[in-house]
Amino acid sequence: MMPTTENIIDVQHLVKKFGELTAVNDASFTVQHGEIFAFLGPNGAGKTTTIKMLTTLLHPTSGTIRVNGFDPLKQQDEVRNSFGIVFQDPSLDDELTAWENLELHGVLYAVPTKLRRERMSQLLEVVGLSDRKDDITRTFSGGMRRRLEIARGLLHHPKILFLDEPTIGLDPQTRNHLWNHVVELNQKEGITVFLTTHYMEEADKVAGRIAVIDHGKIVAQGSSAELKAQTSTQSLEDAFLALTGNSIREEESGAIDNMRQMARVWRGKRR
Repeated sequence: MMPTTENIIDVQHLVKKFGELTAVNDASFTVQHGEIFAFLGPNGAGKTTTIKMLTTLLHPTSGTIRVNGFDPLKQQDEVRNSFGIVFQDPSLDDELTAWENLELHGVLYAVPTKLRRERMSQLLEVVGLSDRKDDITRTFSGGMRRRLEIARGLLHHPKILFLDEPTIGLDPQTRNHLWNHVVELNQKEGITVFLTTHYMEEADKVAGRIAVIDHGKIVAQGSSAELKAQTSTQSLEDAFLALTGNSIREEESGAIDNMRQMARVWRGKRR
């Protein structure tokens, strides 16, 4: 394993085209070891496409990527061993128990048996599923499935956890509980978290730095406070609209409505 750099993720001038469509357009950003970094943008902005390139699932059209010091094009195994991921869509085997889902993942990553079993028990405790370890996962709620997916993603001791819209379809209480788990994992384990979301309050709540992406371009980066100062606004939602424009594409209007709804929910919970 080659030594890592200060930045665990380094992306320069990244471009991904699908025919005439440019899904990611000259994106450059870095993520430091141990930070929580968020990609904030509406549906179709290029968030998932970027994650797929970072995790070896897609080849970039041009640009450079380094993940934990490795090139996803030339060193796929090293990159894949460096991260865990929770996809947008559920990816557990519904016919297996929680324990069996973790066991399968550990075997696939060649985690030694003794270490694997110890780690499985620890992670099930961390995500609050120890008492359900022998239950078939099809009986789990959406929030329980997400917590199990996070445990699975951490089983092989990755340095980076990718979370691609992990709370879609979850109720506000479950969302809040899930993010509390993620922040605790980040603080206790020092794991770097790269998340994508179109919910303003999620990015505001958990991320140290945020990259705002729209139409495949990164239009601003910084902490929530820095983005608000840059745009002379009082909320991250207003900063986002100032950076991306108030004229929202028709196919994204539902996503923006969701953002505003979640902002109201979170503000209500804080009062």
